[in-house]
Amino acid sequence: MKIETKTAHFSSPLYLESGRILEPYEIIYETYGTINADKSNVILICHALSGSHHASGLYENDRKAGWWDGLIGDGKAIDTTRYFVISTNVIGSCFGSTGPMSDNYYTQEPYRLKFPVVTIKDMVHAQMQLLSQLGIYHLKAIIGGSMGGMQSLQFAVDYPNLADEIISLASTYATRPWTIGFNKVAIEAIRRDPRFNHGNYQKDTFVEDGCDGIAIGRIAGHISYLSPDSMDDKFGRNYVSNDGLFELFGRYEVERYMEYNTNNFSKIFDPLSYLYIVKAINTFNLSRGYDSLHDAISRIKARVHLISFSSDYLFFPSEMEHIANMMKRNNQPHTYLEVDSNYGHDAFLVELDKFEENIKDVLK
Repeated sequence: MKIETKTAHFSSPLYLESGRILEPYEIIYETYGTINADKSNVILICHALSGSHHASGLYENDRKAGWWDGLIGDGKAIDTTRYFVISTNVIGSCFGSTGPMSDNYYTQEPYRLKFPVVTIKDMVHAQMQLLSQLGIYHLKAIIGGSMGGMQSLQFAVDYPNLADEIISLASTYATRPWTIGFNKVAIEAIRRDPRFNHGNYQKDTFVEDGCDGIAIGRIAGHISYLSPDSMDDKFGRNYVSNDGLFELFGRYEVERYMEYNTNNFSKIFDPLSYLYIVKAINTFNLSRGYDSLHDAISRIKARVHLISFSSDYLFFPSEMEHIANMMKRNNQPHTYLEVDSNYGHDAFLVELDKFEENIKDVLK
């Protein structure tokens, strides 16, 4: 599989939903496969909160492949021998696109809290500028899960003629209070971390020891990404063998797992980027800017394929089914699949075998 990583530079202003302007800005993106002569084989991949442009393949000396490596590649469901796949890093993130710790062009200092709030609509608008710069004006498909699924739906509503197929997994039409509540744990943990220093930290502050606020918030996140059954299956009541049962801070295996994963994550993900992206997720509402959700959905011309997971307690299957029912009443082309899974929200990243055939069929 041919992999290329590039950064696109934009000097023209990006007008944001808030009324503010971002200029200049950059988007880092990765491509897989080869584009055909008429550019009709392009698929856009949208990532979730903690994802990046690195969706598939291995970098040199890397131990971990891209976050959807099982789905994207030669001969896989998203077949890079047939399709030219583009995966971008959203604005506001910390993996190469312009975000809160990027240098402000005018001051040559990081934006920090002066970075404008960005929304899912803004992320989509920025990706449209990238596609235009690449001379790509029509897509075979747009595919994403969780926050990536939000982006794919926003594309479908805001740019009805852009794509033939929209595939949205484990997502919603608007973020509900239950999910905002989980996100609040992370927001407050980061804000109250003394080393966060109201956003006035240096770029390399957390590389060695991580950010305690993110680590704590990420524990709440992990709980919402999994399910009671999956945690039973994965950990049971097992206790860490070299921790004493009657030691105050002795741990069950589930606790050790949370510590290990969240501590590592807090060393690689910038806390300000985390706050900004969580804000984008919290403010997501597909109907904003339109008279109603029905009005927004009615704009869609692409074939929409909605995939939910039965044990998803972050974005419940009923939320995706609500979109499907609305499209059914409108006689709009769509499919809806509720995957039987006990893994939880993260099933869209893990249990690929349960829906990859569905994606293959859509792309045929």
